[in-house]
Amino acid sequence: MPVKITPEYLAQSGTEHGHQAALMCWCTDHVGTYSELDLLFAIPNGGLRNRATAARLRAEGVKRGVSDLFLPVARGGYHGLFIEMKKPGAKASEAQVEFGMKVEKQGYKFTVADSWDLAAQIILRYLKNNA
Repeated sequence: MPVKITPEYLAQSGTEHGHQAALMCWCTDHVGTYSELDLLFAIPNGGLRNRATAARLRAEGVKRGVSDLFLPVARGGYHGLFIEMKKPGAKASEAQVEFGMKVEKQGYKFTVADSWDLAAQIILRYLKNNA
């Protein structure tokens, strides 16, 4: 019997990747109710890379600390929502917190979520203008 791909299934690994994939699965499941979820996208700034690839990406503008996800939807006086995803129990790095402080000064909402379901709750609050 095939396994149904659900956010819970994707998050079972307990990894940041698993939780971020679970969140994106949840968004796909709820885009009919919240059409703005279709605008949520990943910013591929992290991950291990060889030297040549890392140098090429830095030249293209990849920067330390930039959040994993961005929702370009204005709500509650904010221009959009940046989300730093973490695996359960993990904390944001100093560079990630610094990035968050900088974008908040520019009128964006920044948050850290250490699970897909927490990120989903944050997004719903944001979209309902209860940021």
